[in-house]
Amino acid sequence: MWATITAVSYATTAVAYFFLFVLLLANWRGHLYGTLLAIVCIVSAFWAAAIAGQLSWGFSSTFLVKILEILRNASWSIFLIALLNPFQQRKENSVPLRIRPAVATIMVLYLIFFILSIFFDRNNGVGFAPLGQPTSYSTFFTGVIMAVIGIVLVEQYYRNMSSEQRWRIKFICLGMGGIFVYDFYLFSDALLFRKINVDIWVARGWINALIVPLIARSVARNPKWIVGISISRHVLFYTSTLLGAAIYLLVMAAVGYYLRLSGGVWGGILQLTFLFGAVLLLIILLFSDTPRSWLKVFISKHFYSSNYDYREEWLRFTRTLSEGELELRVRAIKALAQLVESPAGGLWFRQENGRYHLIAGWNIFLKNEIVEADNKFCKFLEEKAWVIDLREFYSDPRKYSALVLPNWLSDIPKSRLIVPLILHRELLGFIVLIEPRSAINLNWEVRDLLRVAGTQASSYLAQYEATNALSIARQFESFNRMSTFVVHDIKNLIFQLSLLLSNAEKHKDNPEFQEDMVETVSFSVSKMKRLLEKLSTENQSEKSEILSVDQLLQQIVERKSFNMPRPTLEITNSGLMVKADYSRLERVISHLIQNAIEATPKNGQVWVRLLEKDDSAVIEIEDTGHGMSEQFIQKKLFKPFESTKTAGMGIGVFESKEYINELGGQLDVISQESVGTTFSIILPLSQKISGK
Repeated sequence: MWATITAVSYATTAVAYFFLFVLLLANWRGHLYGTLLAIVCIVSAFWAAAIAGQLSWGFSSTFLVKILEILRNASWSIFLIALLNPFQQRKENSVPLRIRPAVATIMVLYLIFFILSIFFDRNNGVGFAPLGQPTSYSTFFTGVIMAVIGIVLVEQYYRNMSSEQRWRIKFICLGMGGIFVYDFYLFSDALLFRKINVDIWVARGWINALIVPLIARSVARNPKWIVGISISRHVLFYTSTLLGAAIYLLVMAAVGYYLRLSGGVWGGILQLTFLFGAVLLLIILLFSDTPRSWLKVFISKHFYSSNYDYREEWLRFTRTLSEGELELRVRAIKALAQLVESPAGGLWFRQENGRYHLIAGWNIFLKNEIVEADNKFCKFLEEKAWVIDLREFYSDPRKYSALVLPNWLSDIPKSRLIVPLILHRELLGFIVLIEPRSAINLNWEVRDLLRVAGTQASSYLAQYEATNALSIARQFESFNRMSTFVVHDIKNLIFQLSLLLSNAEKHKDNPEFQEDMVETVSFSVSKMKRLLEKLSTENQSEKSEILSVDQLLQQIVERKSFNMPRPTLEITNSGLMVKADYSRLERVISHLIQNAIEATPKNGQVWVRLLEKDDSAVIEIEDTGHGMSEQFIQKKLFKPFESTKTAGMGIGVFESKEYINELGGQLDVISQESVGTTFSIILPLSQKISGK
């Protein structure tokens, strides 16, 4: 009964594949992929028919079934390989095409399986025993290997199609993937129990028959088999790693099984010890950088016509330069080193003195060797902009004529590459890279990539150095600006004390003058103390408070009463309160009043008025001095270091406007030459006290 059910299932599969073969021939347009698929279908039909015939007519020999099993899997693999476009142009000689090593390996494996089937299995009379009888261990192992090859090829085909094209091939990928996954399950189970499970074998026929409509559906969607595949290096790397690990584990299991059988009493202990050591070795290899680097170089060299996936490399290069916890200088070394799998390097960069100093190292300790900018080594790098291969230089110096290497380069252990950092045809610096983890052929492609990447890194480093220099310059600018304000305040204090001394001879016996003199000196000392406190306390925060404007003006005008002309205070609206720092607001108003006094002849007049306008306190300082031109007001008055006074610093009005703006106020000026000037300080009211 089981034989009949099995025969029916495989006969159904044969009919389905033959029907699809006829459809493909009827719609054949000469396309390679359609032809190959038709061959796959007819081989699969013969394979299924052979199994059905063996069970129906009782053939004792399974040799034909074994051969057709290999041919069926080989035809599917060849079809997938063709879709993956395994051929690449050879640039070094006249041979137009070369086949990739991975494809050659697969072909050699199938050739070995075929030869073993002919000369070994045939002579020993073993093969498939579909109804559960024990059979050849090598047959099951061969089935597992062929299934793994098919799974990897299907995965490569689907993963590397663009998202727009996957809808065309998803059904055939499901079909082919289902075939190989089921075969893997079948032969893995057979390896474990040393015989084929009857239920799994019978279901295999029906499953293959169900897969045919999926393939037909995919053919209808993609009749011309336009693939346009671009295989990702990352996918190939991880797939190769996975395949290698799988083969390693299979070999490990086979050796462990042999040790258990042949080890006698110690067999179990030997097996466990070997398996633990083998797994530990696999983990070490998977997490080691050197094997990973070797595999990446091997894949790029043998599976691709170019050494790099430039999109991935440039994204990684830019990401390394832009992100990370390391300093930018170290990231620049790392970004260039990753392009050639170098584990370490150092960066020399031009400093203000014109020399090149070691400013960073990555995974290596280097001495700070200083390189003169005018030596032959630096001139060669700047003129040629070549990436220097030190191994090539030491073996054949004639390739680098006129190059003289510094003596200290030979002291760097395993130094291999020198990458110049050129920006606008100037040598900003250079990076010395250590010997890569895996062997690398420094051809024109690698040199060009390193040279372009070096230029990109140069722009990052130049911007980084310029930003640092600008930051330092801003710190000095901030310090100089603060010093300028302090000097300006000291100048005003000196002027007041000088005026006090000039009047001392005339009024020294006047008690009122003596009282004012003590008050003025006390005020000057107090102000100088505040200046010292401000200088000694970095970033001291201001203390804003509610101030009475009329009281503040009275104090300022009273201190200016010994000046000529003497300012006159007019308070139209009293009780006006503003929020400000007393010291800074007092300095602003005092400075503007002092400017008005100095700009006005002794027989002139200076008025200080306080009034309220539009919920604001308005302080007007008017004089009958020489005035200012409109051009000066527009272009120079509110700029620092511009002044009409011979000994003036031009900083007071600038500071006044800056602080008034900080308070949310406004400083206006109206002036006419030979007539006078009026400054208006407009400050927002904090509150108003009525009844004053």
